[in-house]
Amino acid sequence: MVLKAKRPKKRLFIELLSGSYSFLLIVSWVVWYIAYPGLYNINGYLPCIFAVVLCSVLFLMGFGILNMVFGILGWPLPALFKRQTYALLNGLFYVVLFSGRLLMISRRSIEESFVAVSNAIVRNRHLKVPPDRLLVVTPHCLQLATCPHKITRDPKNCKRCGGCNIGDLVNMSEEMGFHFFVVTGGTLARQMVRKIRPKAVVAVACERDLTSGIQDVYPIPSIGVMNIRPNGPCYNTKVDIEEFRKAIEEIIDLPEKGESEQKKEN
Repeated sequence: MVLKAKRPKKRLFIELLSGSYSFLLIVSWVVWYIAYPGLYNINGYLPCIFAVVLCSVLFLMGFGILNMVFGILGWPLPALFKRQTYALLNGLFYVVLFSGRLLMISRRSIEESFVAVSNAIVRNRHLKVPPDRLLVVTPHCLQLATCPHKITRDPKNCKRCGGCNIGDLVNMSEEMGFHFFVVTGGTLARQMVRKIRPKAVVAVACERDLTSGIQDVYPIPSIGVMNIRPNGPCYNTKVDIEEFRKAIEEIIDLPEKGESEQKKEN
């Protein structure tokens, strides 16, 4: 049986973000209204200056959220706005998380939606990086628990027996030329990022680890592929190989067949 990854909804994160922004507009007006008499007594221009600062911040935030929606829809955006939108997405994650907690929405659902939104925004940037500047990391729970072969740091120790997906990913890394590592946690993943210095990262993990990983490697763009947990979390997990290959092919800049054959001859 072919296992397929869950398709999280981007709508949840955007709805919570929009609701948080609307609440912030109200709070900002109340703060300005309360502060007005005191500011006016100090200097007659201060209320206007304070209002301009507040409106500027709120405008930039609202413009960023609008760009985020455009990015999800796949609409073309100037390169500067794409970077700003990605920065805003990561910066406002905890605001959205707090709003979701007040509304009793599970953190897992919010994290899934965050990863989906982040993926859409990165894809909208239409990045292409050479194979040797693409880093792929997966959790060690992707390996069969009963396997005796240690693949952490060196996945090529995998015997490719077909018992888990590690062999498929090793084959793909050799075929395309990207860096591939199996890590035991965020610390080792960050070490790999510092060592390789990639231009982009593709990671396979649960929604919690993908969320923290995307924020850890920022501003390096990263694509998250949700793992599949037929046996529960952190034990004999799987990955949708088709979805993984699609994520790689969207971001990797592979040479044309003629070029690659000429390099081999040389």
